[in-house]
Amino acid sequence: MTVLPQNGARGAKRALTIALALTAAALGTTGCDSAAGAEPGGRVELGVAHGTAVVDPASLAVTARTDDGRRLVLSAPAAGALGEPGPVTRSGGRAHWNYPGTGLSVTAASDHGRLRISLSSDRDQTVRWPVTGTDPAVTGLQLPRGEGLDIPVRDAFWNAGEAKGGLAGSTADVGADLSLPLWGYSMGGHGVSYLTSTDIGTRLQFASADGRLRTTAGHTFDAGEGTRDYEISFSLTDGSPVAPATDFRSYLSQHGRLGSLRAKISRNPAVGRLLGAFHAYVWGEARTADGVAKLKRLGVDRMWLGYDSGPDPMTAQAVQAARRAGYLVGPYDTFANGQDPKSADSPTSVWPGRVYPDFCVRDANGNARTGFGGRGCYLSSRAFDQAEPTAHHLARRTRTMVANGADSYFLDVDATGELFRDYGKGHEMTRAQDRTYRLARMGALTRNLVLGSESAQAWANTVLAFDHGSATPVSDGLWPLERDKETWGGYYPANAPGAFFKPVRLPQELATAMYDPRYRVPLYETALHGSLVNAERWELSYDKLPEQKTARALLAMLYNTPLNFALNGPALEQHGPELAALQRYFSPLHRAAGTEQMSSFRLLTADRSVQRTVFGDGTLTVTANFGTTAYGDLPAHCVDARLRTDARPRRLCPAQPTG
Repeated sequence: MTVLPQNGARGAKRALTIALALTAAALGTTGCDSAAGAEPGGRVELGVAHGTAVVDPASLAVTARTDDGRRLVLSAPAAGALGEPGPVTRSGGRAHWNYPGTGLSVTAASDHGRLRISLSSDRDQTVRWPVTGTDPAVTGLQLPRGEGLDIPVRDAFWNAGEAKGGLAGSTADVGADLSLPLWGYSMGGHGVSYLTSTDIGTRLQFASADGRLRTTAGHTFDAGEGTRDYEISFSLTDGSPVAPATDFRSYLSQHGRLGSLRAKISRNPAVGRLLGAFHAYVWGEARTADGVAKLKRLGVDRMWLGYDSGPDPMTAQAVQAARRAGYLVGPYDTFANGQDPKSADSPTSVWPGRVYPDFCVRDANGNARTGFGGRGCYLSSRAFDQAEPTAHHLARRTRTMVANGADSYFLDVDATGELFRDYGKGHEMTRAQDRTYRLARMGALTRNLVLGSESAQAWANTVLAFDHGSATPVSDGLWPLERDKETWGGYYPANAPGAFFKPVRLPQELATAMYDPRYRVPLYETALHGSLVNAERWELSYDKLPEQKTARALLAMLYNTPLNFALNGPALEQHGPELAALQRYFSPLHRAAGTEQMSSFRLLTADRSVQRTVFGDGTLTVTANFGTTAYGDLPAHCVDARLRTDARPRRLCPAQPTG
């Protein structure tokens, strides 16, 4: 743990204390575990599921003894000076101590079978702890980038720096860059999960040490941000690559934070039309009644159709045709951007009165926070919340957007981890408060609409019915590629913008980091399948990346998640039959299992090319072969799915990869 400012006066004595403590831990000696009362030093031992956790107050090193006798290192000593610990007070299943020199106090407790360590600080500072992945037995790192990754810690690609697509030297904001507030490690038949309820202000740093990936968490204690508390929960797992997500799902359920698609359908039956539906953003002819009719004639029984709110939105006639076809229809909107109405480049950025610039998020110097793409400013969720009871800006906007009869709504940005500290006079807020205001306004929209948002973080799972983006394990190299309009395409022409329709060949490092099935694991679906429907980012439509089509189709069927498309008249003609064939395969599987938990994920071959998922108590079993040779009677690049009621598996072999 790095503590800023650091107290180095007792460095030599502290080094000796840590060395003695680690020697004792290595020899397996046991500290005293007394009843309530204070005592100097001593290791803290707490029972957890599958073993005993051991915390060294001198260094915050954490180890565990498993029920079968294994010793695991859960955290190396904190990365930096803590100061001398005070006496340890123990009572029941918890222990408490502090570090007077650095203003930190610590509570360690056994909670629902986990070791929960909570730190609080009486001053602004940064800490670096836990230090994870240091156990010599560690083989794999689980990281919820998008849907999820399981990375062999000795893998040369991931041990490289960011410029080559790897992780070494990079840092992830746990509350913004990760789709779930957790990470984990596998150690043979054992593993450990780390989850934090204090993701705001917490970062995860990646390093390559002796050719092995390690991670160090860091938390910034900031009174102004309301982040003076920090909590990490450790769980011993069976080493499965999805075990951290399984633990997180249990955590959400235990704390009443796990949403249910079944409950959402009960409250609004239209949500049920997401089951079996592919998703598409539509342009030109595809957003007309004739375009809807073409989809229906192709045999597409369910779709979610989204459209931008430009000068040619879907008409009431087209919306009614889509609803009669059994489809959901919704506009794209955002409450996050404001621009001068005289020069705004989108209707969604135009607001009445002085919303712009009065509602702009402002930094500590009073400067407006520039909006996405250098456009206008980001708007404060607190400013909207305060104005809504009398001005009704959001209610009026929503009524206008769905006046054509649309029954769904895609609200960009609101569910992402990009939260703002706002210093704007009269609407000051922390990032945690920004999250609260966003949840409240998203909740209001769900009363009558099937709501989706961008790259939904786990905290939004209770209010959303679907999201676009959390299925995509975005690598940072994607953003400069998208900004290269010559390669990626721009936002024109209106009916076929290149950003959505121009095929692109990903550089090899991006293709590996995002779509190599050897590294992909369904962490997000393990945690949240059956709570909301998760799809890829809207600019990464199925046909945008031709070389990844087969892998993406297999992943979608394996994870029981819909594919996302961009459609106009020509695309309907060219790709409509392929879309229809894929959707006909997907629809009965998702209708049966879309509301179920993903109960199992397994790698069936040593090269990780054959993978299997199970949903519910056997409602659906899916086996995907990403390899180049057959697995039993399952051909390469094919998937078998079997509902409980099926006499034999249903097989899909999408188009073979190109290039």
